[in-house]
Amino acid sequence: MEFIMNNLEGIYVAISSVVTAASALCALWPSKSANAICEKARRFLDVLALNIGQAKIKNA
Repeated sequence: MEFIMNNLEGIYVAISSVVTAASALCALWPSKSANAICEKARRFLDVLALNIGQAKIKNA
């Protein structure tokens, strides 16, 4: 617990960096994918980017 309290700022930066990077990748990644692995990766990135519910990008 002491480690978390001493490094709280760094933890917040790391979490926000992951969310930001995942959001950027989701914005650049095509909505429709022929490859099943790419589609699973896309769904995982959507969760990391907090693109859920109404914030999720609709398939074109």
